[in-house]
Amino acid sequence: MPDRRARLVHVTVVRTPADMALELRLLAIAEGIAEQIDAHRPDAVAVERVFAQANVRTVMGTAQASGLALHAAAARGLPVGLHTPSEVKAAITGYGNADKRQVQAMVARVLGLAEAPKPADAADALALAVCHAWRLGSPDAVSSGPSTLTPAQRAWRDAQAGAAGRSAASPLVRSGGARTSPARPRLGA
Repeated sequence: MPDRRARLVHVTVVRTPADMALELRLLAIAEGIAEQIDAHRPDAVAVERVFAQANVRTVMGTAQASGLALHAAAARGLPVGLHTPSEVKAAITGYGNADKRQVQAMVARVLGLAEAPKPADAADALALAVCHAWRLGSPDAVSSGPSTLTPAQRAWRDAQAGAAGRSAASPLVRSGGARTSPARPRLGA
């Protein structure tokens, strides 16, 4: 990677009232994601890879919102990078088990901000965007050159390819570099 500088272009956290009907919450989130993509025209979209957790409600909400971001990116022909929370933490702090405060502090430092972005979801989204950009390098390197996937991403890609009979490329294979900071969609208060 030529340089590891990053700058904040924009970050927004789409929020919905907890008492709003689920379908209306999802509609509002989808509209918010589409609005940000259309306004800022990123080269790629980074989305948190959903994986099994003990809290099923959190996983379901994150999976639904992630699906909306994936749909919005696909509808606009944007490549998508999927990263697990531990991959993001390792990229931004150097430690895959970093806590939220460590991630927030490093996001502020990397982006040259006086303080950590608020709310915490904004710092998480920025960490995800920085991770994606750093892992993939410049947008020009998307379709050529050696793989920039982490070992975990390669294993996931290979597992997906095996399950699909290797007939379609994983979204990870199609990921590209990002120059903007897409917000990580969240359902929440």
